[in-house]
Formats: sequence, C-alpha cells, structure tokens
Amino acid sequence: MTPLAERLRPRTLEEFAGQEHLLAEGKLLHSLLSRGKLPSLILWGPPGCGKTTLARLLARMTDASFVAFSAVLSGVRELRAIVEEARQNLRNGGPPTVLFVDEIHRFNKAQQDAFLPHVESGLITLIGATTENPSFEITAPLLSRCRVLVLHPLDHRILKEIVKRALTDPERGLGKLNISIEEEAENYLVKTSDGDARTLLNNLELSAELAVSRRPEGKGALIDLATVEEAVQQKALRYDKSGEEHYNLISAFHKSLRGSDPDAALYWMARMIESGEAPHYIARRMIRFASEDIGNADPQALSVALGALQAFDVLGKPEGELALAQAALYLATAPKSNAAYTAYGKAQQDARKYGTLPVPLHIRNAPTRLMKELDYGKGYKYAHDHPDAVVDQEYFPAELRERIYYRPTNRGYEQIIKDRLDKWRKILARRRKTRKP
Repeated sequence: MTPLAERLRPRTLEEFAGQEHLLAEGKLLHSLLSRGKLPSLILWGPPGCGKTTLARLLARMTDASFVAFSAVLSGVRELRAIVEEARQNLRNGGPPTVLFVDEIHRFNKAQQDAFLPHVESGLITLIGATTENPSFEITAPLLSRCRVLVLHPLDHRILKEIVKRALTDPERGLGKLNISIEEEAENYLVKTSDGDARTLLNNLELSAELAVSRRPEGKGALIDLATVEEAVQQKALRYDKSGEEHYNLISAFHKSLRGSDPDAALYWMARMIESGEAPHYIARRMIRFASEDIGNADPQALSVALGALQAFDVLGKPEGELALAQAALYLATAPKSNAAYTAYGKAQQDARKYGTLPVPLHIRNAPTRLMKELDYGKGYKYAHDHPDAVVDQEYFPAELRERIYYRPTNRGYEQIIKDRLDKWRKILARRRKTRKP
C-alpha cells in the first residue's frame, strides 16, 4: 500500500536524480562529503525536487542520526526533546544528530532563534527545507550559520529516467506488471508534473492503475494519452515549444496586444502557460513589445513589463502568473506607437551605409592640451547657456545633416514629445532667420 513515490525514493546518491550542480564531482556537496563534513544547510527549491531525500542521504553518508521535524506539526517543545536526545547520544558515544526541518519558513522568528545555540555549539547539524526565498523567510542570524543550496526543478530528461525506472523496477516499481507507455502520454505526464518528481510518480501510478483495470489479465497494459489525461484530470493542449504552434500562439498574443484587445491577449497568454510555455519567454516578449509597439506613447509600459518579470521571479508559479496577466492588460490598453522602433531601424541603416563617419570637432571631448590644440571641442555651445536650453548647433556628421529619424505620433505621451520638438524647431528657425543679413 506504500505509494509509488515513496517506494522509489532513492536509497543512495547514485540513485538520486538531478542536482548535478551540487553533487557532481568537484561540486560543493561532493567535496564536502568526500571530506566527511556536513555543515548546517538550507535546501531551497520547488516541491518534488528531492530536498527531503537529499537530506536523508547526506545524514546516512556521514553516519549521523537522522531526525525529521515538521514546521507544520511540531514546535519548540518537540525541539527541546530532540536536543536532549542528541546530547545524550553524544554522551553515550553515539552518532551526531542531523535535524531535518521541512518547511522551515513556516517557523516564526522566535522559533527559528531556538535553533541557534544548538547549531552554534555543533550539537545538531540543521538541514532546513523551504520552497520560499530564504532571504525573506529565514532570520538573518540563522541564515548566517547555514549554507544555502539552491535545488532546481527536475528537467524532462531526468523525469523520463524516473518514469523508465518506475515502469521497469520489479521490486520497488511497476516492473512485474509489464506496463508500457506511449511517447505522447509520457511527454504529457512529464510536462504536467512541472519538474516535480512526486507529482510525476503519483500521476504515473494512477495512470497505471487505470490502464491495468482495463485489461482482464492485469498485465501488459498500455498507458496512452487519454489514460494520463483522465488520471491528471486535464486536457492536453496541442503545443510544441519548438514547432509551428509555438510561433502561432506567440504571434497571436503579440498581435492581440498590438491590436489593443486585452481579452484576446489574456486568452493566448493563458493558452501558452497552460500548454507548458516558459513564463520567462512570455515576459521577455512583453518587454520587447513595450519598446517596439508602445515606445514613448507610454514610457511607463517598459517599466511595467520589466516589473512583471521581476514579480514572477519573486513569486514563481502559479502566483507570479497574475503579474504577467496584469502586464499584458496594461500593454494591450496602452496607446501604441512604433516610432521608436522605426527610428532606430533608420539609424541602423545609415550607420551601416556610411560606416565610420568622423565625429564633428566641436562636439568632441578635449581632456588633453593636444586635443584642444587640434580644435577638439572648439565652438561647442552649452545648451543651458541659451534661452529654453535650445541651441542652433549641428550634432550629425556633415553627410547626415538635417536627418530626422524619430517622428513621434500624436498618441499618448508622444503627443507631448511631438509638441516639444515642434516648438524647438520653430525657435531654431526664428533664430536662424534673425541672423540672416
């Protein structure tokens, strides 16, 4: 009756999948274990990435007594009992104690401070596990006494290895049932697990039960996409992050934003996220959109798009998706202008066409006497010394005089920019006219 995820929990580091950035030869944990030393640690990572399993294996490899402690179910009273038992073990020549605290971020400041003297004295080695950013959730004194190790979500390659092990292991897995799985079903199973091995194995176990129940003999069942969908209770959305549908959906999203349709933009964004698209990709496209299709019609749009990416990094999934949705709504309803995009394109063309045109002498910097003798900076007019801080002065190379790349629209904030530029050009035109003999 033991769940498949628990039966397949790795018993050795060789069986442990993923986190090579910590466990590969020469990496931090590998080096510490090779010296037989285990400092107090904070394991920070998403659900199902192996935090608890890794803590157990580390304790076993250092011949320590492993004690699991839940921040949800336990408190300071239980901690005192564990500390006293650890002290007695050492007095009696027993092994040191590794105290594993799951969801350590759920402890308040006073509860976290209760660990400090015992960690400092070396009585216990603390391994805390958290899905939250330790910088915000762990007190500074406790954090300073622990090494923070970041665990990553398991990638598709590793998750597929876990599926294979589960279906072929005859003792701890489902190997005796001779179950096979279609590639499409396996891909969907892996995608919906979202890097979480526990979710993957729970969904695989239920899929296997459904498949076996449909075969009278009970063996040789096939897990297809429909079976996995029934187990996961979600419909697989047709999507290929490297194929045509990927480009179709991002195109639909971008064009809905450009067309100022917030509802369609939200739908296409939701389609991509539900289909497994990387939220960072969507956020980066919105940042690009803010400059390409809104520009200075609403300069705040770029800050909103950047803020959405930062908010997603802080919150993660699924909470951070709301920040992306908020940004999409802002961008869709902002005034539109591609004037900045067009202007930069024209400037690029001239830069490539005319090559390395020399900078006019009067706007060159002259930090040395030689440069001044060569007339660097000679005749430069300091704008703030002139009325309206506007000065009749050429800033282009001679070959590009009177070029105009940027033509602001009359939409949004660009109307203000347009009026300002028109005003300055009229001022300069009047000054030139009055200087003519």
